Amino acid sequence: MAVLTAYWGLDGILLFFAFWILAYLYTTRKFKYWQKRGIMEIPPLPFIGNFWDCIFMKKSSWEFVQELYERSKGLPYMGFYIFDKPFILIRDPDLVKHVLVKDFNYFSDRYACSDVNDRLGYANLFMMKNPGWKILRAKLTPIFTSGKLKKMFELMIEIGNDLDRYLDSAGLEGKGKDMEMKDVCAKFTTDLIGTTAFGLRANSLSNPDAEFRKFGHKIFDYDIGRGFELMSIFFMPGIVKTIRAKFFGREVSNFLRGIFWEVINERIASGTKRNDLIDLLIELRKTYGSEDLGGFKFDGDDLVAQTAIFFSGGFETSSTVMSFAVYELALQPDLQTRLRQEILGALDKNDGKLNYDTVIALPYLDMVVSETLRKYPPLGFLDRVAIQDYKVPNSDLIIEKGTPIMISMTGMHYDPQYFPNPDKFDPERFNEVNKRNIQSYVYFPFGEGPHVCIGTRIGLLQAKLGLIHLLKGYEYTPSESTTIPMRFDPKGLTTTSLDGIRLNVRKYVQNVA
Repeated sequence: MAVLTAYWGLDGILLFFAFWILAYLYTTRKFKYWQKRGIMEIPPLPFIGNFWDCIFMKKSSWEFVQELYERSKGLPYMGFYIFDKPFILIRDPDLVKHVLVKDFNYFSDRYACSDVNDRLGYANLFMMKNPGWKILRAKLTPIFTSGKLKKMFELMIEIGNDLDRYLDSAGLEGKGKDMEMKDVCAKFTTDLIGTTAFGLRANSLSNPDAEFRKFGHKIFDYDIGRGFELMSIFFMPGIVKTIRAKFFGREVSNFLRGIFWEVINERIASGTKRNDLIDLLIELRKTYGSEDLGGFKFDGDDLVAQTAIFFSGGFETSSTVMSFAVYELALQPDLQTRLRQEILGALDKNDGKLNYDTVIALPYLDMVVSETLRKYPPLGFLDRVAIQDYKVPNSDLIIEKGTPIMISMTGMHYDPQYFPNPDKFDPERFNEVNKRNIQSYVYFPFGEGPHVCIGTRIGLLQAKLGLIHLLKGYEYTPSESTTIPMRFDPKGLTTTSLDGIRLNVRKYVQNVA
């Protein structure tokens, strides 16, 4: 005699179906959460919600958020679900301003979260929660003053010269050569961040087996496992502990931990001062030691976490801007010629030498970089979470505490309401006249408000310096390997080309009339 019927087999079938019916009811219990509040929502699928294409790596997470933006045209916000969790997408510029700036105290934390035991992922400035984030931000801000950046620029010049030597040795005379430009740019920015933040010569440009480049590549090497790991941290943080996700990956975490302590111990022993990130962290460690400062301390892995985020963000963001800019300029040679002429003209005025003020003052270079960031922001969305109930201005809607909030950067950057003919690469959008007419809070490639990227100025400086060195002596055209139009990696959290950025590079020969 079985438990429910006369047969064990029939009992098993009934229990099996009962389990799935209960699972279905449980995972759909919150569906229509937004509909009941009079807000448009995309009908979700049981168990997965609206996240099917991302879970199965058919679409990148930023493209998913952009698609939601486009499907809710004309609305200030819309609802969607990841598994059974209700999310809200904010798309009205005025409301974006409230979330990011005016009412920041309601949304001061990112929704993304690493496992608290993954200290390199959890305790870095990008991921840290309040109140620790506010303290950490204030202590690290001094590293990016204008005076500090000018001193860093002197170190950057050496890496620019390394890039010149790298290209000179690549055999680019005559018809030129097919090259993977994202890799070239990442080697350059890896060496830059190595010298400016760590006081190390990473030698990525001169050594194909350089460890800094090898492990930097691993952070953004989007195989299925790595893609799922980062997607979980940003969209499904409730499972990161279960799957043991690491923000930087296990191998990279071990490498950065080892190299950091080697550098800091050598710096203390020698007494050398470089006024860089390492010096600042040494001072903070001396001042605060192992004191708890709102959930983190300036010691151990919490200290390493700051070097890790500056290393990864420092090379990836700038190399993304550089490589996509060169790609677009290769497709429009007239724009490339105009920028090269501006660069060569500035070099002629300075006897062939570069200085900090010259780099940041080139107007067309700034326009090209700004338009590249519009089309290819390194991270295509912003995330926040309501830390208390929030009444949306001029509305009856209450965003409840714990609700994740998404803002589609690419959605707004490609919205023809704000940027006509958005698929066209047009630097003139950012000339002095047009730039003033861009609506507030529709263009924010580095974020906005108190959470704006702390490294914005150094990131732009690195990208501009790199483009000067790439364009002053070389021409770029599409090759047989160039992907047109651009295709993006569906496994990528950041804006990443699926096929790389391959271009034909040849030495520029100036015509002398």
